[in-house]
Amino acid sequence: MFEKVLIFLVFLGPLIFFHELGHFFFARFFGVRVEVFSIGFGPKIFKYVKGGTEYAVSLIPLGGYVKMFGDDPFSETPLTEDEKKVAFNHKTKWARFWIIFGGPLANLILAYVLYLGLLIIGEKVPQTKFGLIPDNSAFHSRGLRSGDTIKMINDEKIMSFDDLNIKASNIDTVTVERAGVTKIVDVKLSLQEFIDEFSKLLPVVRRPIVVNSEGEQFYLSLSPKAKVETLSLEEMGQSFAGEVYFYKFKMDENKVSFDETSESLFKADKSKTLLEALTDAGFYPIDLVVQSIVMSSPADKLGLKKDDILVSINKIPVKAFDELRAEVQKSDAKIGVEISYLRAGKTLTGTLIPEVKEIKGQGEVKTIGVYSSVEYIPPKLIETKADSIGEALIVGLQRTWDGIEKTVGGYKKLITREVALSNVGGPFAIGKVASDSFNISLSMFFRLMAFISINLGVINLFPIPVLDGGHIMFLVFEFFNRGPLSRRKLEFAQRIGLSLLFFLIFIALFNDITKLVL
Repeated sequence: MFEKVLIFLVFLGPLIFFHELGHFFFARFFGVRVEVFSIGFGPKIFKYVKGGTEYAVSLIPLGGYVKMFGDDPFSETPLTEDEKKVAFNHKTKWARFWIIFGGPLANLILAYVLYLGLLIIGEKVPQTKFGLIPDNSAFHSRGLRSGDTIKMINDEKIMSFDDLNIKASNIDTVTVERAGVTKIVDVKLSLQEFIDEFSKLLPVVRRPIVVNSEGEQFYLSLSPKAKVETLSLEEMGQSFAGEVYFYKFKMDENKVSFDETSESLFKADKSKTLLEALTDAGFYPIDLVVQSIVMSSPADKLGLKKDDILVSINKIPVKAFDELRAEVQKSDAKIGVEISYLRAGKTLTGTLIPEVKEIKGQGEVKTIGVYSSVEYIPPKLIETKADSIGEALIVGLQRTWDGIEKTVGGYKKLITREVALSNVGGPFAIGKVASDSFNISLSMFFRLMAFISINLGVINLFPIPVLDGGHIMFLVFEFFNRGPLSRRKLEFAQRIGLSLLFFLIFIALFNDITKLVL
């Protein structure tokens, strides 16, 4: 727990510091006296004074502030001519704009610098692989296969999943690496069609583990005397040339070790696919093995048990648990589905009537109460970097702009109710994803920091009173009003702004606490 809190503080600290530093820099640049520069709110746990400014670290680390002399529009205390020279409210509108805009600008610059640094130094990111591509999908019909690693889209280099959001409106070709061979696949899809299809894919691939009808498990390899391969079952299938080696093995968490003395060569007709050859010989992917059954579910009522092997649905052989799941979703809930399964070498058959459940964000989902024994290969981290400083400068800008568009688009969907308020996360949610990204790699940690920095910068520019954008909005009103707004109008606007801010904070904290409790 302490480690997660520390990661959260290391993550959030620079975002707050640079935001307040932006305000501080422009305030000093335009000659405004800064009274307090604080990281955090509430009681001060550390402070020192230098050059007339109190620098402090406060107890609540969820923000910060820069207190400038003469920034209270309601103050009735008269100022001397010398004091007016260093007072915020006595500076020109242009100066005040830059002082206010400086915080969000610093966050955007920080994001760009982080992206730029990662592109120049190199970053460890998950390989841009296609997940499980169903046989009936648009990707499969165009020649793309599960486990293909994306190298280029059209003529644009793809270094990470972020780069999939390319600027072209149509995707003509996708260059992939498949089993060590580079292939160019004609896709001919619009960008939106490609993104929609890609988002449907399960973003993982299966370990090449199979079981026989007696429940014995074997790990597959394309090479004799091999160490553990990172090829997935799908990738092995694409490279299958009639021979594959079987090994008994042990798994310790995600680490696999072979028993080399158990090596045996499996030969099959080269015209068959790997899964066809294995199934004909009585071997099945491990994801078709039942790991557990939900009590009182349709599967439980039928009599399915742990270690049963699911082999067909409605007399259609299945090669993956996801195929079975897809067939269940297409089934008539009143008629049900016919399931065939193996138990101790014997084939049994029965009919299941799926339960229909309403799942938030997914609508109606049919379930049968079966958990799969599937073993997925964790995403492989690879190091990527820009080919040149020039490319890094351009790609860094593209990623920063893309982050701005995603942030604005996300909040637009909240306002138009395309996305529910339950998706708004608070400090606990940020802390969790920060910790998760740190545990994946430092690259992912800094990538997330860059994206949240963009969020912080953009959100602060929203025209909501009490946020930086609200103060900029008041400057615009002041310009058209040919003078400061009345005290009554400012107080009313600030009350509205505080109400909106507290509402968003309440929603974010409520969602965080609800997720923790549930």
